[in-house]
Amino acid sequence: MNPAVPSKRSSGSKSSASKSSATVSWREVEPAPVVLLAGPEDYLASRARDRLRGLLREKQPDTELVHFDASTYVSGELTLQSSPSLFGEAKLIEAVNLASMNEDFLTETLAYLKDPSPDAVLVLHHAGGNRGKKLLDAVKAAGAPVVECQPFKKDAEKLDFVTSEFRTARRRIDPGAARALVNAVGSSLSELAASCQQLISDSTGEVTEELVERYYGGRVEATAFKVADAALAGRAAQALSMLRHALDTGVDPVPLVGALAMKVRAVARVANLRGSSASMAKDLSMAPWQVDQARRDAQRFTSESLIEAVQALAEADAQVKGAGRDPVYAVERAVTVIALAASGR
Repeated sequence: MNPAVPSKRSSGSKSSASKSSATVSWREVEPAPVVLLAGPEDYLASRARDRLRGLLREKQPDTELVHFDASTYVSGELTLQSSPSLFGEAKLIEAVNLASMNEDFLTETLAYLKDPSPDAVLVLHHAGGNRGKKLLDAVKAAGAPVVECQPFKKDAEKLDFVTSEFRTARRRIDPGAARALVNAVGSSLSELAASCQQLISDSTGEVTEELVERYYGGRVEATAFKVADAALAGRAAQALSMLRHALDTGVDPVPLVGALAMKVRAVARVANLRGSSASMAKDLSMAPWQVDQARRDAQRFTSESLIEAVQALAEADAQVKGAGRDPVYAVERAVTVIALAASGR
């Protein structure tokens, strides 16, 4: 029996009926008879597979790797490949493309879940969609660990990822440098990971914002919210540079003003409040991380400068929606007023 795989219980026992799956991080997943990778982020799924391969081969170097495409699955393959080897090697069976699985794969994997091989680890990757929901429910009911492989949509998630990459490598990255790296290459998780590894391998000591700027400074993606973040941080020159790049690449002035307004409104809402981020988030219908960010931004404003910023935004909003002849100038002025107010000028 594969020592890396927990012993299975009889499918007819009462205890097996009460199993429930556990969601685990791709950084912490351990070998089990069946593991489900759920979500469309291929990079996280590949990292989870790499971890499982490494753990199995650490204990049994001769572990055999078998790969299935569920959309082109041939009947009988799972039974054949999961059968005990004549030489006793453990097997790691990886099945991908479950979102397009054929009927043979669905039927035979459902049967396999009732009596999984003690000598194999079956790793299933379902990228999303309704196809195969019956199988996914059965996998979870069987108590298989589930690794969420969802794209990172928030910068906070990407910052945590960057910090963890450096921590795993026993290196430190300055918080400002982590933010700069996310701003530069954060649209692709695999590219963000590769950039982390490049900085780790090419440098020593703490990774600073200056180092990130030297490597990736020309690749910052100017979006409405990044312009707003720079303005509320008091970085007028950077905010205007990103704004002009955004406008040059076709970003409409209206969403730019909208992003600025959303950020400034959040600052105004938390400026004079006290209490925990969690309680404030509930009262204000905001996420705790949004409250934390707004409170940090609010520290840069006085009551007078915040009023000035709100007034500049109201004027810009009217200008870009038809009240003025030069919406670009209106946005530039609003960004300048907000950034100068945030910097205490």
